[in-house]
Amino acid sequence: MAINLQKGQRINLEKSNGSKLQNICVGINWGAIEKKGFFGFGTTKEAVDLDASCALFDASKKLQETIYFGNLQSKNGSVKHSGDDLTGDIDGDDGLDNEVITLDFSLLNSNIEHVAFVLNSFRGHDFGKIPFASIRIYEGTPKMVKEVFATYDIAHNSGFSGYVSMVMGVFYKRNNEWKFNAIGEPTKDKKLPETITTVMNQYL
Repeated sequence: MAINLQKGQRINLEKSNGSKLQNICVGINWGAIEKKGFFGFGTTKEAVDLDASCALFDASKKLQETIYFGNLQSKNGSVKHSGDDLTGDIDGDDGLDNEVITLDFSLLNSNIEHVAFVLNSFRGHDFGKIPFASIRIYEGTPKMVKEVFATYDIAHNSGFSGYVSMVMGVFYKRNNEWKFNAIGEPTKDKKLPETITTVMNQYL
């Protein structure tokens, strides 16, 4: 059963059958903002550009690589980004992820010990004004969901109102095993580099 992410919750990446998760997908699904027309007549849709990103750190917490819309794949292919979605679901919630980042633990370089996932609103749209925005971490591929591992809803959480950046969570290696810190916390950062700095200073 999928968990609802809360700050500080740490969990093992072990399935019910005792095997370890090897391939993780982090998917984000969101909608466009509805705006009322002049004098309250009609509505228009304003596109929302959210950006999911992934940062790889070594044991000394030094940044090694960032995978985002401008760099869609890590050097060895262990992390892949599905590509930049600039609008969200203009026509309503289709239930599909707008952006997906995949992570294969077996391909990660041995010096990587922290893998952080963050989300930024590229044009500064307030998370609290987006009609729906949900994040899920699951086993499978961008086109096939095997089992949802964890979820959380940004749009209906009052704690995200007024923010445009957040730390979704950090996978970290302990005793050669990968675990997950389910963070789900908004930050005061405006841009991706600032959010990565916050991760380094607070969440590794």
